Amino acid sequence: MHFPVNIPIGTSSIPIHFVCETLAYFIGYRYYAYLRKHNYDAITAENRLIIFIGAAAGAFIGSHMVGVLENPALLSHFNLIYFMGNKTIVGGFMGGLIGVELTKKQIGVTVSSGDVMVYPLILAMIIGRTGCFLAGLEDGTFGIPSNLPWAINFGDGISRHPTNLYEILFWMILWAGLFFIERRNILADGARFKIMMTSYLVFRLGVEFIKPDYFFSFGLSVIQLVCLIGILYYYKVFISPKSLIQNHA
Repeated sequence: MHFPVNIPIGTSSIPIHFVCETLAYFIGYRYYAYLRKHNYDAITAENRLIIFIGAAAGAFIGSHMVGVLENPALLSHFNLIYFMGNKTIVGGFMGGLIGVELTKKQIGVTVSSGDVMVYPLILAMIIGRTGCFLAGLEDGTFGIPSNLPWAINFGDGISRHPTNLYEILFWMILWAGLFFIERRNILADGARFKIMMTSYLVFRLGVEFIKPDYFFSFGLSVIQLVCLIGILYYYKVFISPKSLIQNHA
């Protein structure tokens, strides 16, 4: 396979990453709409829309803010183009979480709004990360050089950890794990979303060690620091995991 993978159209081509990212949004939303239609939702359609707007605004700001902070040495080049060109999923998740919580407080919603979004988000992430993998070096989600049998040459002659594939595998395992947990138990309100968030934050905290990030002198990157903030926010999940289970099904 030659990277990046693009879709040829005449003398030009469309980046497969753009196609996958677009499909991730479209299919993820359609899956959410399907689940909401076939399951009870305590939140009204109007409040759902308001929460979506809050989530989108928070995710946009958080994704780009953490993205531009990933390499502090480049902050001297900060401008609108640099801001828009740098983004990260971890920042998007954390920014979206803040946006949702602030929005819900303003409109008086107290029940969980994230549970119904978990499976659509997982599906969207699998599709999106597939695009990241096919984009090769252009996407910047590859890992450090490796001699492992499954290491991949993304086009520069260096075999690297395919960290984007590791993430796809993580999402698949999480999906299957949640499915089997919910077959045997009834989760408490908001538990599904908490499991997704804490699992992903722990995963990213670990996988960043095998990515060519900017690390501070104390050995952590900006993304890892954001992950730690998120893990501390959800500390109750780790000290009392049984609280996630409402009762046995």
